[in-house]
Amino acid sequence: MAFRSAVITFPGSNCDRDMAVALEQVAGTAPLRVWHGDAELPDGLDFIALPGGFSYGDYLRSGAMAANSPIMREVVRAADRGVPVLGVCNGFQVLTEARLLPGALMRNASQHFICRTVGLKVENAESLFTKGYDAGQEIRIPVAHHDGNYFADEDTLDRLEGEGRVAFRYLENCNGSRRDIAGVLNKAGNVLGMMPHPERAVDAAHGGTDGLALFEGAMKALASA
Repeated sequence: MAFRSAVITFPGSNCDRDMAVALEQVAGTAPLRVWHGDAELPDGLDFIALPGGFSYGDYLRSGAMAANSPIMREVVRAADRGVPVLGVCNGFQVLTEARLLPGALMRNASQHFICRTVGLKVENAESLFTKGYDAGQEIRIPVAHHDGNYFADEDTLDRLEGEGRVAFRYLENCNGSRRDIAGVLNKAGNVLGMMPHPERAVDAAHGGTDGLALFEGAMKALASA
């Protein structure tokens, strides 16, 4: 059975094509492209991706306006049903604004846009999205953001740590994120938000392929479920 995925595009998304290319490279089938103003998701989705970019120009607050787009009501319902949802960079910001993930992404501590490849540590290798890695594995994935400084209060951070919901941690904290957090999972484990871009690291021509295991691991896990 073909893997059926969707990439949501908002006004200002700029990594939707990259995400679609990565999903097609791994799955062999092109994902469905869904516009933010659509009222319904296609039936039978196995995977939903919210790409990076600057939805609505980051006006008001990064991801805040996109979180109120019509399609996000359906994305929240799908996540509640257990459909895997991956949000990368601006997609991570949208997921926090939609309250599918705790915390918020604030302006980088340096106040500067960061665009480079960074080292990450895989903290949780048991989730749907991280099964392709080993616990403690160090990988390198590109980042490109101005608002990637992950913040949550101490109680929330303790809960995330205690429940194994920190998926990735920066080896070198590039943006001031609390406890070096680069990616977090929801309690059910079917929603992952991360600031680094795994879709930009699936081909050797990109300078590295460490993002490939995220997509391959997720698809193998879904195929065997």
